[in-house]
Amino acid sequence: MATAKKAPAKKAAATKTAAPAAKKAPAAKRTPNAAFMKALTPSAALAAVIGDKPLPRTEVTKKVWEYIKKHNLQDAANKRNINADAKLKVIFKKDQVSMFEMTKLISDQLS
Repeated sequence: MATAKKAPAKKAAATKTAAPAAKKAPAAKRTPNAAFMKALTPSAALAAVIGDKPLPRTEVTKKVWEYIKKHNLQDAANKRNINADAKLKVIFKKDQVSMFEMTKLISDQLS
């Protein structure tokens, strides 16, 4: 009987060392959209809440949120809703609005 020769055992493939990750160049600084930075004049109703100085749209939203937090106007059950007081009711034209609807209603008060 002829015996079959065994193939020599293969050595385990040497594990490759991970090449050091190439360092990425720092991302270029984002420039804000000019439409957001343009100072807009609030209407008389909105000026009663945020002041009468022309402000960019982003600052107007921040100031309205400061007013809402200061006067505790967020709905306790659903924090996404804002309960309007006398000043905000003139702007919103209803007793309660969602925070997403609020930005649209505020935009109508800017020129």
